[in-house]
Amino acid sequence: MRSSLFRTDEELIRIYNRHVDTVYRVCFMFMKNRSNTEDMVQNTFIRLMNDKTVFQSEKHEKAWLIRTAVNLCKDYFKHWWSKTVSISEAAEIPAEIPLNTDSVLEKVMALPSRYKTAVYLYYYEGYSTVEIGKILKKDPSTIRGYLHKGRKLLKMEMEGDVE
Repeated sequence: MRSSLFRTDEELIRIYNRHVDTVYRVCFMFMKNRSNTEDMVQNTFIRLMNDKTVFQSEKHEKAWLIRTAVNLCKDYFKHWWSKTVSISEAAEIPAEIPLNTDSVLEKVMALPSRYKTAVYLYYYEGYSTVEIGKILKKDPSTIRGYLHKGRKLLKMEMEGDVE
């Protein structure tokens, strides 16, 4: 790929088509509603349009998009505006149409952020702990710890459903 500041329209379309579903799922894990998820997906691809990173492979491209999407979603919740909604505004918010997910994915999405991201990337996207460590800028042993704790929390949650 070229190293210019702006990518061609064709390059952007190919990248978008290859990775939009993954970026959407990652953003939905954080945002939990369709409209905010779509905003974060859009922001992720806008960031790509303005970034001059030269990707070594499609895997590198995908990892960059996931890392960017995770950071944008986390930044959204750090902003004071996202934490305040008045009662009058809350009444106007339409009911969300649920995303089709299985019960296990719903439980994964309910995990605390660090465990949710590690479990999702490992089991749903197929990344290794080393790759997840690079994406999240964490040591692979930390990722294995997140996976261990995440599995433990999921097991407790699922055993609670059976009883």
